[in-house]
Amino acid sequence: MKRWLAIMVAAAGAVLTGYLLHLARLIQRQANVDETRPAEVIVVLGAAEYRGKPSPVLKARLDHALELYRRKLAPRVMTTGGAGGDPVFTESTVGRDYLMQHGVPPEAIIVEPEGSSTVHSTTAAAEIMHRMNIHACIVVSDGYHLFRVKKILERRGIQAYGSPRPSQNPGGWRMWWLSLRQAAGYLLWLMGIPV
Repeated sequence: MKRWLAIMVAAAGAVLTGYLLHLARLIQRQANVDETRPAEVIVVLGAAEYRGKPSPVLKARLDHALELYRRKLAPRVMTTGGAGGDPVFTESTVGRDYLMQHGVPPEAIIVEPEGSSTVHSTTAAAEIMHRMNIHACIVVSDGYHLFRVKKILERRGIQAYGSPRPSQNPGGWRMWWLSLRQAAGYLLWLMGIPV
């Protein structure tokens, strides 16, 4: 009986590992695809900010969104992300201020200031889009992040097109690690555990 149970646990572990590796491969494929096309809004996923200034990652995402906005691929830009421990600034308001400093009019910017995780920010962004009768968006983030964000938005009825920020692809083991983390996050989300 114990031997049979050990075999079942090992088999379940192998299936789970295989599924995570499969998801990681799908995530890596999505990371290298730019699906940019006209949409109703550009959604910029938040990243760290430092006392009101965007981190290099957030700045790169915002710069990419600016380029898409200037190419008139969408009439509005949505910034996402909460405080992340900062008592004064949120990722989304820092993003808004950066976009305004670079010529985007305030009426073209939508702010989602509450998100504390990828799932929370993406779900809140989808809710805002539903209220505004928006059905399609371009999502700007790091490439390895796009698969999960698109799946969350699509589950909420939003057509999402991924547009990874230009960056040096980490490649190698770092890319596998990031992809496996995203795969685990996606799997947990499917099980109802938002991370």
